[in-house]
Amino acid sequence: MAKYRVGQAAQLLGVSVDTLRRWASAGRVAVTVAPDGRRYYDGEDLAKLAVEIAGDTTSHQPRAQSARNRFVGIVTKVVKDKVVAQVEIQAGPHRFVSLITREAADELKLAPGVVVDAVVKATNVGVEIPAEF
Repeated sequence: MAKYRVGQAAQLLGVSVDTLRRWASAGRVAVTVAPDGRRYYDGEDLAKLAVEIAGDTTSHQPRAQSARNRFVGIVTKVVKDKVVAQVEIQAGPHRFVSLITREAADELKLAPGVVVDAVVKATNVGVEIPAEF
């Protein structure tokens, strides 16, 4: 199960840390406090919230898009059969659906709440795990 610190979670949702803390206080998103006092947000909860607020906010940190359009997002759904996996990604207001091999999805350990890059080239959307998460 993927867990994220407050700064990472806020960045994924495109909101400020203060907004995320207010949402947690209001019960809009669950937060877990570790024994050392650090707050953690569950990746699956963030994925659901990302879908809910899609279009409500815009990122304050524009991402340079070289290599033909790269969008940092969070996996919201993975459907696998014997050969293919359908991966749904919410990147701010943008929803991407990628069809990749099941083997690739298994190797990347894709599941709701995992941070990925949606790499768009022509009609294909590739999925990569960013180094900073």
